[in-house]
Amino acid sequence: MQEDDKNKIVEKLNEILLKIEKTQIDEYVQLVKNPKRMLYINFISGVARGFGLAIGFFILGAIMVWFLGRLAVWNIPIVGDYITEIVRIVIEQL
Repeated sequence: MQEDDKNKIVEKLNEILLKIEKTQIDEYVQLVKNPKRMLYINFISGVARGFGLAIGFFILGAIMVWFLGRLAVWNIPIVGDYITEIVRIVIEQL
């Protein structure tokens, strides 16, 4: 019976070891131990995030200006005057 219990314990330990290896904790520990590498990775990810935000904002802004321009063409009574003014200001700033 003791041999069977030992085998079960060894099997469970092996399962736990495999799960720990799959989580890649060793890579995370190496990253934390090397602050220069962590700063570099965080800097690159920050630049990428900022670049993506700028491009997304540019595309969204262009779509909004286009949409407002189309809305101004329809000459909606009250809203059309405000939209025309906004589009005119945006075009002047470009």
